[in-house]
Amino acid sequence: MSVLKTPLSLVAIACAFAPIIVMAEDSSLTNPNISAVLDGYYQTGDRGLDGRGEGFGLGETELAISANIDDLFYGKMTAILAVHDDETEVELEEAFIQTMGLGAGFDIRAGRFLSDVGYLNNQHPHSDAFVDRPGAYRAFMGGHYFDDGVRLTYVAPTELFWTMGVEVFKGSKMHAAEEHYDHDDHSMEEEHAERDYKTIGVYSAFTKLGGDIGVSSSWQLGLSYLRNENGMGFIEEEGDHEPHIEAEDDHSGHNHNAAFTGENTYIADFVFKWAPDGNYKYQHLTLSGEYFRVTDIFSFEEHEHDHDILSTEKSDDYHQGWYVSSVYQFSPNWSAGLRYGEVDTHEAHGDHLDSQKLKETELSLAWHHSHFSTVRLQYTNQKGTNFDGFEDDNIITLQYVMTLGAHGAHQF
Repeated sequence: MSVLKTPLSLVAIACAFAPIIVMAEDSSLTNPNISAVLDGYYQTGDRGLDGRGEGFGLGETELAISANIDDLFYGKMTAILAVHDDETEVELEEAFIQTMGLGAGFDIRAGRFLSDVGYLNNQHPHSDAFVDRPGAYRAFMGGHYFDDGVRLTYVAPTELFWTMGVEVFKGSKMHAAEEHYDHDDHSMEEEHAERDYKTIGVYSAFTKLGGDIGVSSSWQLGLSYLRNENGMGFIEEEGDHEPHIEAEDDHSGHNHNAAFTGENTYIADFVFKWAPDGNYKYQHLTLSGEYFRVTDIFSFEEHEHDHDILSTEKSDDYHQGWYVSSVYQFSPNWSAGLRYGEVDTHEAHGDHLDSQKLKETELSLAWHHSHFSTVRLQYTNQKGTNFDGFEDDNIITLQYVMTLGAHGAHQF
């Protein structure tokens, strides 16, 4: 009997460990993708709305690791290192898990991740065809909006590509900056008292529809809505009562906070791509654009002086911004881009709203030795009205973007 027990025990052990052995043979489970992205530049002037500064500098250095966790889940972590005021800042940009096919077209992502509103936001900045994100993104999304939360997406079983989704986020990066109005001297003062922010602050919904035109062209249209429960600024009058107001940390540097917020943000986006016979390697053209409208940016409440603190029409209570972009890769190693954008915002000064406008015209020429290396020369003409901290200027930027290690495919 004892002779038979040993072989049977070994078989039982082998059967018990068989799933682990099979799992180890899956290279996507045992060999995760590990990558780094290096971004450096020299620039002749300061870009507005928290764009890159004058002189030598580093953009975002990205460190990422991703892999299938098992046959049901995928995970990714991305850390960002950025230099601001000669100090290196580290921020966790992504740390999420995602299901790999719940069935019926549904999937869930949870943790910290990039929101899927708009066209550019779910893409990392190093994949862009220009040095900085458009002014509308820098103003309303903190460059690119990522947060802690959960997303549910659905891909419809239709001939055209049709996806839709909803997201719920913590929303701390989208808090409104609060100000205190002194009625005696008609001035605005920032206060640093605590405000009772909602812990679940941002809700979003989006849908995207796309398809092919023959074998050489493809398109995509998108609509997004973002509800920011903490996005409306409350301007309170001195002496009425103890205000619950707070000024957010300043929006400069690499904290990715939105510089201008509101309760409701609406985004419309489009992209059109063309390549001869669908072969993008040698030649292709990309046309894209987005429009942002941010509404309900301040609370308009009557006070004892029988008028609003801000002498403005309700119709002026919004921000907006847009851009259009064209990028043409005319050979496997060279591409050129043209982008124009505007940002129109309102800022409280005294007892009224001052309008602000930024216009940017950008020309880019990039050399790509491979998919992993890009050297870019860009010219930017910026014109601003009533924006503090930068001047009308013609700016030249020389940038490199280099990728080390395996890196996931970019979005459409």
